[in-house]
Amino acid sequence: MKVIKFGGSSVADANQFRKVRDILLADTTRRIVVVSAPGKRTKEDVKVTDLLIQSARMRLSGRDVGGEIARIISRYEGIACDLGLPAELIQGFHTDLCRRLEGDTSRTREFEDGIKALGEMYCAQLMAAYLNESGTPAEFVAPEEAGLLVSEEYGCARVLEAAYASLAKLRNRKKLVVFPGFYGFTRDGHIATFSRGGSDLTGAILAAAVGAKVYENFTDVDGIAAADPRILKNPALIPELTYQELRELSYGGFSVFHEEAMLPVFEAGIPINVRNTNNPSHPGTWVVSTRDIGGRAIVGVACDRGFCGIYVNKYLMNREKGFGRKLLQIIEEEDLSFDHAPSGVDNLTVILRQNQLTAQLIDRIKDRITRELAADTVSIENDIALLSVVGHGMRKTLGMAARVTGALATAKVNIEMLMQGPSELTMILGVKDEDAAVAVRAIYDEFFNPSAEPPPLP
Repeated sequence: MKVIKFGGSSVADANQFRKVRDILLADTTRRIVVVSAPGKRTKEDVKVTDLLIQSARMRLSGRDVGGEIARIISRYEGIACDLGLPAELIQGFHTDLCRRLEGDTSRTREFEDGIKALGEMYCAQLMAAYLNESGTPAEFVAPEEAGLLVSEEYGCARVLEAAYASLAKLRNRKKLVVFPGFYGFTRDGHIATFSRGGSDLTGAILAAAVGAKVYENFTDVDGIAAADPRILKNPALIPELTYQELRELSYGGFSVFHEEAMLPVFEAGIPINVRNTNNPSHPGTWVVSTRDIGGRAIVGVACDRGFCGIYVNKYLMNREKGFGRKLLQIIEEEDLSFDHAPSGVDNLTVILRQNQLTAQLIDRIKDRITRELAADTVSIENDIALLSVVGHGMRKTLGMAARVTGALATAKVNIEMLMQGPSELTMILGVKDEDAAVAVRAIYDEFFNPSAEPPPLP
């Protein structure tokens, strides 16, 4: 059995629905299909989920939502009309959406989750109706019916362990199961959504629950690229990488796959196959537990912007017990999360997301560190980009750091910081935001251009 998930671009219009049907019919082991809400049809288009969020917030602020309702329903109506599905189905969506928008708004986050999940709910119902109409026995299964229990963390819900036993029964369904992504139900029966992109997570949860052979994730690209296509034109595709490598690339800014979605399939040892709905014959990228390193030391280079560094210096810092703990306690007490904390003998840097800080907060943090830790100097460096060079092969390849830093030196990019853990899976380099694109190109050219050959072993 395979669990297969289709992203928003894969269900954006009637033509995409037809592609989904053909992909499902091409492999009879594809027994559970998870769908997102309809995505953008063109670059200027708006995703249905964004329309639903806008309608919920307009309702919460007391504004008229008639126009938003019309825009949302028209998306489904266009698909249904083109596929020859009965108008009663869309009328049902309209009635349901109006009823929910007129519901209780006293708990705002709960209300918003209940509205924004409707994109997947209606899409799954429409997909099931289309499959049945075209001769493929299928059934819509709601998360509540299947037992997809989640925590009461609206907008960032987590699956409860108790859900897996109930979801495992989906394996026994005779018809093809069409399941909405992105949300589950709390023990009190309320809708709670995962974070954005959470349909990936739904698919992974179902794959783990039923013990799927493969979790296929269909999107609008042929696979996972070795670098950001927004920076490099037509970067090489990664044929195979491990869960850990994908996790590191996701942290570094890759957005092909929801980072939390790897955990259920990772724990179950189920491979992920990232494929293209518009080019289904392409084998895509496989995400597996282990892989043959071969001659390629790294699998990709990622880049994430918008970081800042809090630089703290104090003479004989290394002799002072608890200094690092006290510094991080200040960060915690100011309700901040940090990403890295590289250190020297007399200095320590805390790297965190820049958007967490305001001018007032920066002044307070600098004052607290200076007073409470008697620091000699405290400074803030803004606009840092973190580059992640990822690959299991770095551990057994000589001269990796030299090649990376040499490539940046040739490109005239200054390195603000460099970090590498004992596993040697990822090398993280800090550069200025303005140099990020040049840095990615330089590292990619060093390792992925046909002329790039690894140095000979001594």
